[in-house]
Amino acid sequence: MHDIVIRGGSIVDGTGAPAAQGDVAIDGDRIVQVGGKAGPGRREVKADGRIVTPGWVDVHTHYDGQATWDPVLAPSSWHGATTIAFGNCGVGFAPVRRQHHKALIDLMEGVEDIPGITLSEGLKWDWESFPDYLDALARLPRTIDIAAQLAHHPLRVYVMGERAIAREHATAEDIEAMARLTEQALTAGAIGFTTSRTDQHKTLAGDLVPGRYAEHEELLAIGKAMGRAGRGAFGMLSDFEDEAAEFRWMRQVAKDSGRPVWFLLTDRSYDPDRWRRLMDGVRAARADNLPLSAQVAGRPVGLTLGLGTSLNPFALREAFAEASKLPPAEMLAKLRDPEMRRTILAQEASPRLLEVLPPLSRQIATRWDRMYLLGDPPDYEPPPERSIAAMAARDGVSPQEFCYDYLVGGDGGRMIYFPVTNYVHGDLEVVREMIEDPHTLLGLSDGGAHCGVICDASLNTSMLSHWVRDRTRGPRLPLEFVVKRQTSETADFFGFRDRGRLQPGLKADVNVIDFDGLHLHAPKMIFDLPAGGRRLVQHVDGYDMTICSGVPIFEQGEETGARPGKLVRSTA
Repeated sequence: MHDIVIRGGSIVDGTGAPAAQGDVAIDGDRIVQVGGKAGPGRREVKADGRIVTPGWVDVHTHYDGQATWDPVLAPSSWHGATTIAFGNCGVGFAPVRRQHHKALIDLMEGVEDIPGITLSEGLKWDWESFPDYLDALARLPRTIDIAAQLAHHPLRVYVMGERAIAREHATAEDIEAMARLTEQALTAGAIGFTTSRTDQHKTLAGDLVPGRYAEHEELLAIGKAMGRAGRGAFGMLSDFEDEAAEFRWMRQVAKDSGRPVWFLLTDRSYDPDRWRRLMDGVRAARADNLPLSAQVAGRPVGLTLGLGTSLNPFALREAFAEASKLPPAEMLAKLRDPEMRRTILAQEASPRLLEVLPPLSRQIATRWDRMYLLGDPPDYEPPPERSIAAMAARDGVSPQEFCYDYLVGGDGGRMIYFPVTNYVHGDLEVVREMIEDPHTLLGLSDGGAHCGVICDASLNTSMLSHWVRDRTRGPRLPLEFVVKRQTSETADFFGFRDRGRLQPGLKADVNVIDFDGLHLHAPKMIFDLPAGGRRLVQHVDGYDMTICSGVPIFEQGEETGARPGKLVRSTA
């Protein structure tokens, strides 16, 4: 008698092998049979007409703070993720000294748009060192498994104090201390180290992050520490101003450490050949037996724009800025007033707001050809004829009139989509090439981050619904390939050898999915974070059951209340 038998589903085991009908049997927290006819189970799950996959292993999230108070970690857990990793982009909350608590909160708010008031209320700060932080994470009962990476910016501030915040060069003693603490963190269970070298990442005050100009010697020393520990992956985000120089030090880190090295890769409209050049650099490193990879997204890195989001097409207009200070219901009523509509549409961008709002706001205020109705279900590969500019022209109105009336219509929750990268040519063919490249890793869901403007934690779901089932604007991708990309491949990269496949003896992390009924809903804003902090979430239909460590945690989209999740510590 097995504990659970998932009966008669189409098994997509995460290895890339063809799907096959059969049963999956679970005893305790382990899979004991895959395929064929299993014996009876104490719990029988009918999976006729369903696909049965491993739980998703999502390796790029930012739940560093939320994981210290929230056991569920939605929306990632709603979308079938059973293991998530955070500590990405060089930002995190450990190690830390008491006097730098606010600095790290401001850094996370500035880089990842997580409300500072929420972090101030939610973080208990019952840690100082990174091993202390891991122990704090391990104490909280949780729904899914989590893993943490050591982030460069808090490490640098911990060692160098105000000198790091001022972006001074590290001394030999500083570098030695950072290397020692990196080795300590990895030995305690960190699954990697990340840093950020981009002008896009700034503090709440607009300053560049502490590690932006860290010298190569500092990064090489950290890489050598990883080699001594024999654990973890080295990840980074860069503007690649000097591509040859960045590849030289990344290659050296890979050579010295013997550890996997990865960087984030997206397409850029201003340099459409950039991503191909960078992939050429990856292939050259692989030819020299160096473990270098690019982490890529499965859809555009795009902004969700609405009346209550962080960014808005009308945010640079003074009248709208004043109305946006009102409670949501009052704001909507105010914006629907004909006189207010005329006032806002007649205004130009305010010089005052141009100074205080992000530079991207100017594009959002003018590039109507780059904005699309998001819809329900959302369309992440919208055709050009669905742009605000095109739809306004068909209706014989200005783009700003069309957009304004659309946003204030309905219940006020309508959203506009603004692809920033990976959508240069009006389709996702570049993204498809990146996904299919054997030297890339699927990631960048950013679960838990960009709470007021991005909701990409649904990436695992849209990989199935869009790329496998629904895509019409180019070739689709095979189901088995897509499942492998977000299970065994991500698990193997970070050394999670006990998961990512449906195989006897491995951890029983399983999704039972109504593939035909898989339906993403439009993102919506809720206010359930500590201190009433806001965040965009995205619901989904079609996950019949998600199992973590042999325990059902979601059934028909409803949380069961079970807490089988744990902190996963690195072992290799």
